[in-house]
Amino acid sequence: MLNSLRQTGEIQRLDMERHGAIRVGTAEELATLARLFAVMGMQPVGYYDLTEAGVPVHSTAFRAVHEQALQVSPFRVFTSLLRLELIESDSLREFASQVLAKRRIFTPGALALIDKHETDGGLSEPDAAEFIQQALETFRWHNTATVSLDEYQKLNVQHRLIADVVAFRGPHINHLTPRTLDIDAVQSGMPGKGITPKAVVEGPPRRQCPILLRQTSFKALEEPITFIGQSGSHSARFGEIEQRGAALTPKGRELYDRLLNKARDALGEFPNEANALRYAELLENTFEAFPDSHAEMRRQGLAYFRYFPTESGIAEHASGSLEQLVDAGHVRFEPLVYEDFLPVSAAGIFQSNLGDNAQAHYATNSNQQDFEQALGRGTLNELDLYADTQRRSLEECARALELSSPAY
Repeated sequence: MLNSLRQTGEIQRLDMERHGAIRVGTAEELATLARLFAVMGMQPVGYYDLTEAGVPVHSTAFRAVHEQALQVSPFRVFTSLLRLELIESDSLREFASQVLAKRRIFTPGALALIDKHETDGGLSEPDAAEFIQQALETFRWHNTATVSLDEYQKLNVQHRLIADVVAFRGPHINHLTPRTLDIDAVQSGMPGKGITPKAVVEGPPRRQCPILLRQTSFKALEEPITFIGQSGSHSARFGEIEQRGAALTPKGRELYDRLLNKARDALGEFPNEANALRYAELLENTFEAFPDSHAEMRRQGLAYFRYFPTESGIAEHASGSLEQLVDAGHVRFEPLVYEDFLPVSAAGIFQSNLGDNAQAHYATNSNQQDFEQALGRGTLNELDLYADTQRRSLEECARALELSSPAY
């Protein structure tokens, strides 16, 4: 594993790698966030509909998109837009809309510097430093609410996440997640540190060759809040940690989704503390159908890989097809790290920190078009980005081996 991390450059980013998560309430807020993140070279990647898992939001992840940029800045912000149309009560929906319309989550200084970046094509170093200070105010935690305790409780009854979005002055970062190489060790070790983890690690089961994303968390703290005219409490900020594995191709993702759905259907309910052991067993058994070696995943076209010329390949000016070069030891491969998210896992994390009563059911369709209209641009397809990275690595191999064209 250490050699693989050194070969791909992953070892340098592990200590600083994080992802955050925020939730906003209006199209204007989401569109301005897209402009803010663009200043830092972060683009919206992927579309995630969490309503299918009982959470009234849809989301994207802002991140760098080129492999070189990711090595320098391995940060992501999972950003969700509240779907106000899912609030059942007409009066409560109107109230929430009015509260959100009044708030301003960006400072005038941040907006001015975003405009300057767009006009000038960048910011000077002093302006960039000031931009960071101004942008931080958007994500700052506030212990004062914009509604009364009674209004908060009405929003909370509808869905705790709705209350979290509507009742506060801004989209506070509700978690900042580091990456680990062994999430099972973290999960089993938390109780010894006095921390109670969520019952189930989200994502695929433990494997020799990790795939996609596995996540766990510990519950949000109850924090004192000053409501209009009264005091109370709210739980929003929680701890999370994740382990990232291989990015899967459409074929690999289809197999993953099919196996995950099979395990969850067999369980017959949301994974929780009471059924955690049975769910883990179902996952283990079901995912035996997914190859657990990088060589086999590559042979079956289930994952994306980055290719590297070996010293012997360069010395011998090796040529041939990709398979011939790999078999001869002239080209080696490592899986591309999955840089994105899983909607079922994200919903599971949210639900575990919102409480079991947050597991709602929405009779609505996924609406990527509405989300992108609110965003002010289209989201990027993450699978296209992985395919581009794989292609670039093959082109680099061709240049190093002095081939006339990339080996495919």
